Amino acid sequence: MLVGFHGYAQTAEDMMAELRQIPGAEGWTRISIQALNRFYIRGDQRVVSSWMTREDRELAIADNIAYVNAALDTALGPSHGAPSTEHPALVYIGFSQGVAMAYRAALSGARPAAGLIALAGDIPPELQGDVASLHPWPKVLIGVGDREEWYSADKVARDVGFLASQRIDHSLVRFDGGHEWTDAFRAAAGQFLSSLP
Repeated sequence: MLVGFHGYAQTAEDMMAELRQIPGAEGWTRISIQALNRFYIRGDQRVVSSWMTREDRELAIADNIAYVNAALDTALGPSHGAPSTEHPALVYIGFSQGVAMAYRAALSGARPAAGLIALAGDIPPELQGDVASLHPWPKVLIGVGDREEWYSADKVARDVGFLASQRIDHSLVRFDGGHEWTDAFRAAAGQFLSSLP
C-alpha cells in the first residue's frame, strides 16, 4: 500500500495524480488522504487543503494522526499491528507540507511503515532528538531539487545528519528542479519501492 500526503493548497486528487506517475506504482494499492483544513484559493473557486498551522500545533497533530488512522481503517480495515497478508506493509509518501504528515503517520500512527518517501519537506521537530516513537523508523528516501526554495540546504543537512546519527537506513536524491515533482525523482521513488521486501 502506498499512502500519499499532498502539499499545502493541494488536494488528494493532486497527490493521486503524482502517485500514478511513479514507475512501478501500478503494482501498489494507492491511497491519497485529503488534509482536514479546506479553503478556497483566493480569486478562484477551487477548494484546496492544508494539514495544519502553528496555532494549537499539538492539538492539530493529534487530530491529524487520529484522522489518518481512521481514513486507513476505512480504506483497509482495522490495523492489527505487524504487517501480514491481510495487513500488508505500507509506504508513506509526502510532498512539501505533506512530508511532515508522512513522517508522523509512519512513526506515530496506528500502522507501521516499511518505507517513507519525503519530497521537498523536512522531518518534524517533535520526531527528532531522543523522542520515543510508537514504531521503529522505516527506510527513508529524501528528495530535493537543486533549485529548492523551501526545503533549504540547512534543513536537508540537519535531516540527513539526524538520520545518520540514529543509524536509520536512508538515502538522499538530488535532482534538477525546484519545489516540485520531476521524472528524475519519480524514477528514484520507483526504485525505492522496488527495493523494499
